Amino acid sequence: MDIAALSTSLSTGSIQSQVSIAVLDKTMEANESLGAGLVQMIDSAAMERSVNPHIGSNLDLRI
Repeated sequence: MDIAALSTSLSTGSIQSQVSIAVLDKTMEANESLGAGLVQMIDSAAMERSVNPHIGSNLDLRI
């Protein structure tokens, strides 16, 4: 068994794992910020409904 090849293989696997973890971390951060923006949008819509409850309750259509 070649020790150098085994060492290189383990090192490459370790680096790939670290890169995968870093990418997942960035993805989680992006999703957290998107979720926070979504919550803020929902809160602002709820505020609008509490101030103007009649807005959006009726829909007039003509065909």
